[in-house]
Amino acid sequence: MRYAIVIEKAERNYAAYVPDLPGCVATGATVQETKQLIREAIEFHLRGMREDGLPVPKPLAR
Repeated sequence: MRYAIVIEKAERNYAAYVPDLPGCVATGATVQETKQLIREAIEFHLRGMREDGLPVPKPLAR
């Protein structure tokens, strides 16, 4: 599955979130770092959902 991510420039860093996974966020000093951290956050978020027996949402954003 591929989830859409949103990366925004903040005052001193970048922030990312996943619209289809509320609460899945990351911040980094550069866009590249933020992309890597949000990928890791998505994996961690999905693993936690599976471990908790929660349904994993299908990507809706395109």
